[in-house]
Amino acid sequence: MIRQPENRQPGSGARIIDPTRGSNQTRLRAYNERLVMSLVRRHGSLAKADIARRTGLSPQTVSVIMRALERDKLLVRGEPVRGRVGQPSIPMALNPDAVFSIGLKIGRRSADLVLTDFVGRVRKQIRETFAYPLPDTIVAFVAAGLPILVGELDAGKRRRIVGLGIAAPFELWNWLEQVGAPQDEMDSWRDFDFATAMADITDLPVVIQNDATAACGAELIFGRGRDFADFAYFFIGSFIGGGLVLNHAVFAGRTGNAGAFGPIMVPGTDGQPEQLLNRASIFALENRLKDAGIDPSPLWLRPDDWPDYGDFLTRWIDETARNIAISIVSITAVVDIEAALIDGGFPGSVRRRMVETIQREFATLDRQGIREPSIVEASVGHEARVIGGATLPIFDRYMVDQNVLVKEPE
Repeated sequence: MIRQPENRQPGSGARIIDPTRGSNQTRLRAYNERLVMSLVRRHGSLAKADIARRTGLSPQTVSVIMRALERDKLLVRGEPVRGRVGQPSIPMALNPDAVFSIGLKIGRRSADLVLTDFVGRVRKQIRETFAYPLPDTIVAFVAAGLPILVGELDAGKRRRIVGLGIAAPFELWNWLEQVGAPQDEMDSWRDFDFATAMADITDLPVVIQNDATAACGAELIFGRGRDFADFAYFFIGSFIGGGLVLNHAVFAGRTGNAGAFGPIMVPGTDGQPEQLLNRASIFALENRLKDAGIDPSPLWLRPDDWPDYGDFLTRWIDETARNIAISIVSITAVVDIEAALIDGGFPGSVRRRMVETIQREFATLDRQGIREPSIVEASVGHEARVIGGATLPIFDRYMVDQNVLVKEPE
């Protein structure tokens, strides 16, 4: 099955609820179980009393739910925590071996296939690089990679694989000039049907999301995003993309493309407005290296270990940071975000330099009329897109819908 992002916006006819408030009605037990697992995931581990306080569920209802989840091996007990009085509390955490998922990231220079567990840890990963992605190439990559990913799992663990989550740029056939791909070949993506293609390979359910939105979800669930209720997330890849988090949940928007910051207008080289994706992307660095006769392939082959490109890298960071800083001002003027989180398909050392430069550039801009957000490093790293893809089937089956605007009670 293919699940597209749901539209849940005020005015759309969808009902906006506060999903961190539970119900004691038996008919909603499945929802309450998802609610409990979502809270445990967000906080790492929680005791029964903490869950009851945060959800409004009765202690008895929470006990019943926790026992059921523990019996099904979805939750595991931690070490008892002793207080001053009464019985010690026992924190419960997700069982990493309870559920597994496959993630596929389709990029403009590479594809990744991963096996992750219930807490988002990558158990195995395969990568393939190319000049540009084509449907036949991706299908062959998945067909060959799936047996390798699951080959070391026993039969019981294989039965716990819940789906295949695909993180891919929307409209892959666009930006042909930058990628250098033939129009006729890339047009094959226009009518490509993931459901049909993957059904010939696997019977796993398939869930699809924009790659930058998936990366944002990974940061919200597993990274620094847990520290902020509202933030803008930038992922600097072949092109720049992003995501928007409101009240601890990814806001996908009407078409699932909210937070796609690439089209934000920034000053171009000639002073005329130009889209951010042309002024802040790894393709810009690649083209500069090519023009200088320097091999740019390590940008894609070694995303966690770039060579020292010297002044080329410094100038690229300076230009990219300036334009992201301008974009952050624009975003903050519309959405009162707490923070801007920065990540990308590059080493952690480059990310640190990028964030430090964005902070300096932001300080030079006219910020009157906005409440300044924190500008910080994201923490999931260059694998955020594929990890985000892998979490899609898990949330589809086990967690509270992340497209609903949620606010956890204090």
